[in-house]
Amino acid sequence: MTHAPVQETAHALPHGITLHCRVAGAPGRPLLLFLHGFPEGAFVWDALLAHFADPAHGGYRCVAPFLRGYAPSSAPAAEADYRPRLLVQDLAALIAAEGGRASAVVAHDWGGALAWSLANQHPALLERLMVLNAPHTGTFLRELQTSAAQQRASAYMHFLRRPDAEAMLAEDGFRRLFNFFRHADGSAPGWLTPELRARYQALWSAGLAGPCHYYRASPLRPPAPGDEGIHALQLPPEMLTVQAPTRVLWGMDDPALLPGLLDGLEPWVPRLEVRRVEGATHWIVHEQPALVQRELAAFLAE
Repeated sequence: MTHAPVQETAHALPHGITLHCRVAGAPGRPLLLFLHGFPEGAFVWDALLAHFADPAHGGYRCVAPFLRGYAPSSAPAAEADYRPRLLVQDLAALIAAEGGRASAVVAHDWGGALAWSLANQHPALLERLMVLNAPHTGTFLRELQTSAAQQRASAYMHFLRRPDAEAMLAEDGFRRLFNFFRHADGSAPGWLTPELRARYQALWSAGLAGPCHYYRASPLRPPAPGDEGIHALQLPPEMLTVQAPTRVLWGMDDPALLPGLLDGLEPWVPRLEVRRVEGATHWIVHEQPALVQRELAAFLAE
């Protein structure tokens, strides 16, 4: 079977940010937008780009940007340049540059956090939303305020907000970053091939300030001594509602994002389907690629 080739292109957006994108399929075809998370890059979606750009599987225009801060996309130096509103602006402008509407946005981790906000703030830009292990803003805020277990699971965010986080992450050949991928028993996952390790190493070597700024600029973080601001944060329902048909695919063994984040979504996301995947972790895109592909194909066919 032949797959559409995956190439790279750069979108210079009107507000001064350039997003480099992995792309497959012809411009002008129905758009699928794929959004990566931390500490990954657009290349994690290559197999799905090639599959869904194939005329036999829909012939979509498939686009996966390196998000702001991730090389080779623009990486402004200031923490304030990574506020969620600005990150969502990038995505809205990218969709406009690729035709003005996405048949679906498919997003993981930080990409998923941005996709929830994109769907809320710009509902006309996407027909449907598929989120993989990325908490909805409303349930994440609730769990960070009330769940001791989720507060413990999210404690790593404090490390990533440290002023020396980039330097510490780069030590020992990015040992700490590669440890994010390890199994609970400390073993390396089979999907982390030497080729993929090299791609991560090249990505991280180009700079980690931008990725860490996502955590520094976000108001959503567990409480810490002297920083109890999360308990005062309140968000109105109109900032949390997503009307698009939404499918959530969730690896249930995610150590950082606990299953309680799935509870109570329906009032905010009325057209919701949740697929709980036992035996999968946060890295479900890598662990269960065939399942992710099948779920997306079925979702697009609905």
